[in-house]
Amino acid sequence: MVNIPDKLYFKIGEVSKITRVKPYVLRYWESEFKIVNPQKSKSNQRVYKRKDVELILEIKKLLYNERYTLEGAKAKIRQWLKERNNQQMVIHFPDQRYLKTLKAIREELYLIKGILS
Repeated sequence: MVNIPDKLYFKIGEVSKITRVKPYVLRYWESEFKIVNPQKSKSNQRVYKRKDVELILEIKKLLYNERYTLEGAKAKIRQWLKERNNQQMVIHFPDQRYLKTLKAIREELYLIKGILS
């Protein structure tokens, strides 16, 4: 398991060191895997988020370790993202108090929004 530093953004050189993938390969993967889409800074440098680095590590694992083709890796990444999103969307409330508290917070936010409008 690769240890990703606790930062908000990473430059391409940092991502290259973390993932041990050359910058030109990262740029190529951006063109092949449209979901790898780092933002650009004002100085036009690529700026990756943590989720981008995690995705690159998954792509690297599929291509280098598990020997998937590019098309196979793309399909597997789509499946991986779908499963990951489904897991993040499932919220368990072991107690009704949490649900009531969240509803109360939502109502308060709507009241504040009304006051500010």
